[in-house]
Amino acid sequence: MPDELVHLTAGGVSLVLDCRDRALPAVVHWGAALGPLDDAELVALAAADVAPVAQNEVDVPVRLAILPEPHRGWTGRPGLSGHRDGRDWSPAFTVSTLDVTDTSVTVEAEDTTAGLALRLTVELLASGLVRTRAAVTNTGAGTYTVDDLTLALPIPSHAREVLDFAGRWGKERTPQRRELVVGTHEREGRKGRTGADAATVLSVGEPGFGFARGEVWGVHTAWSGNHRHTAERLATGRQVVGGGELLLPGEVRLATGATYEGPWLYGAYGDGLDDQARRFHRWLRSRPTHPRTPRPMTINVWEAVYFDHDLARLTDLAERAARLGVERYVLDDGWFRHRRDDHAGLGDWYVDEDVWPEGLGPIVDRVRALGMEFGLWFEPEMVNEDSDLARAHPEWIMQADGRLPLRSRDQQVLNLAVPEAFAYVLERMTAIIGEYRVEYVKWDLNRDLLEAGRPGGGAAVHEQTLAAYRLMATLKERFPRLEIESCSSGGARVDLGVIEHTDRVWVSDDIDPLERQQMHRWTQQLLPPELLGAHIASRRSHTTGRVHDLAFRAGTAIIGHLGIEWDLTQATPDEERDLATWIALYKELRSLLHGGDLVRIDEVDDTRLVYGTVAPDKRRALFSFVSTGRSEVSGTGRIRFRDLDPGASYRVDPVVIGDDSGIVAPDWWSGDRVFRGRVLETVGLQPPLVPADCVVPFRLTAL
Repeated sequence: MPDELVHLTAGGVSLVLDCRDRALPAVVHWGAALGPLDDAELVALAAADVAPVAQNEVDVPVRLAILPEPHRGWTGRPGLSGHRDGRDWSPAFTVSTLDVTDTSVTVEAEDTTAGLALRLTVELLASGLVRTRAAVTNTGAGTYTVDDLTLALPIPSHAREVLDFAGRWGKERTPQRRELVVGTHEREGRKGRTGADAATVLSVGEPGFGFARGEVWGVHTAWSGNHRHTAERLATGRQVVGGGELLLPGEVRLATGATYEGPWLYGAYGDGLDDQARRFHRWLRSRPTHPRTPRPMTINVWEAVYFDHDLARLTDLAERAARLGVERYVLDDGWFRHRRDDHAGLGDWYVDEDVWPEGLGPIVDRVRALGMEFGLWFEPEMVNEDSDLARAHPEWIMQADGRLPLRSRDQQVLNLAVPEAFAYVLERMTAIIGEYRVEYVKWDLNRDLLEAGRPGGGAAVHEQTLAAYRLMATLKERFPRLEIESCSSGGARVDLGVIEHTDRVWVSDDIDPLERQQMHRWTQQLLPPELLGAHIASRRSHTTGRVHDLAFRAGTAIIGHLGIEWDLTQATPDEERDLATWIALYKELRSLLHGGDLVRIDEVDDTRLVYGTVAPDKRRALFSFVSTGRSEVSGTGRIRFRDLDPGASYRVDPVVIGDDSGIVAPDWWSGDRVFRGRVLETVGLQPPLVPADCVVPFRLTAL
């Protein structure tokens, strides 16, 4: 009995699983930690979870496993959908082995009649995250087609408000809320990549839940191809959140002995959205592959030169950047053959001899002589029809039934599941990275995978996703110090699948700081700030046309992995001075910003934001007060700083770099500026009067 009712606890979370009677694991409790429970208490808890049988339902209580099973009376989305020429479509698994550790449960199960075996793993990570995945094996005769493998975690009935994200190019991670009603709230991603409109984390919580409080349960599917997230409420009142890979017709057809393993589904419980987000952050930071070195101050030359590659101009940018304290220099699109615009050349991964007659050596050598790392842009999964590669190997282009998909950005998708295509790209990237000792790759993916098929016509997004992961992993094996950024038309590939192979994401192609305030705020629901590429934009945004001063641009970007995306030749002497000061401040604070706990303050005025990072020992913090517009009132009220040590005294220092003529300081700025943590959280401080589109950081230091 003790090893059949399992209580896992970590990070303030309890997960109680019922594995009795050789049945698949069912969740009895997932949420706040329950404390120690003996065997009798676990039995009582499991009994208390069994609902009475209502009229006109099956005659026994419905049992909901993590892999939901119709044969147990579940009438919602089934966990496994598939068939063997129309048969074996409703399996009934019996557990054959049960393996329990302090942090996980793994079961092996089978249905000998259907000819299927199942492995289901459930883990409770140290941060309190739950993750689970399943693998199904065809043990019978003939081919078994897997149509869907979706896992589900139950949530309580008082969780009735859904929060997930929408978005588009240049405006990723736009939050949206709605009531969870009877039926299914389903978010599908059919773009062959995660998508700018991805749900990212689909959460359901107590109505009105916010950053600081309110129980919330969320899921994230760790997969960069087609995927789904669901929240479901049945007429019985049972509720679940779940997800998995979205398989296209015929993508997974298992021969006898073959196995399909779905992606990890992560479940994040929290008392408030900050608590939920920190569980993701703490787990990501605990991984051996998480970046350990300080995140280098970066310049990317894209918005400075676009395709106009000129050695003298690029060298000048490098020298200006080095004087300011930049540590990494990234040469973006346009360095390879035939690439004078975005209509040709993708796939021809050779340095363009016309533009770079001496190769990239002169710019690389100068960058290194200035003390900076060198990074380079690739888009390995794409090909232009106007390229030597496409002309030589048209059969390597993904297509359906011999018909090329519609172009997007004049691009098609290179089928990396074709061994020869994979080998070509790997050889070319290895050659370039090796020759120039490239330390950083900006890895782009600039179109959706529309009608993405293999030779012969079958759908192949699943294979393409695995091949992309394999290409990244192989390059990392060959170049252990190589860092990779996941860029996909900006933030269209942000997920925990790709982050296993990369070291940061490009949040958006839109670096207008007003837009980035929202995108940084919500991308951090999944990823910590050190994984967010956050660059200081040009004075006039190339995407929106808005004009912002340097203080707003830099103050917005400093919370992430800071960089510059700006033609520095256009900077005034005053801007150069202030930019150097911002860079120095970033270097001083990045250990705090990239190792502390995220805090976002729940605001009632939608024209302002208050957020920050508090060190784990609560001795230091950086909070930002942001005006994003003009309120209907002149004073929007005190700002409060949460999650400090209530008994400690903190000195609060505003950070104002550059022209402060638009800021009207409150009286407390001229005093000693020392306040108890309890006062800062409970009462707060009057903020300065500031214009729209302004950010004022505050450094808090415990005395």
